[in-house]
Amino acid sequence: MGVNQAPTAKGRAAAAGLKQAAEKDEKKTEARKGSDLAKGAKRFEERSKSSDGRSAGDKQRD
Repeated sequence: MGVNQAPTAKGRAAAAGLKQAAEKDEKKTEARKGSDLAKGAKRFEERSKSSDGRSAGDKQRD
């Protein structure tokens, strides 16, 4: 649900605060890492890899 789609003013304020906190945390992580985090499909693929280095798609093909 988007920030502006929340049914109450309290919900919209909470969603906006959560979005700001997530952006702040992402910037801090990118600064620590020294490069931007992957976005979109690349981000999904990066996050879906498990400890064995294989993505979810690779495991489904087996």
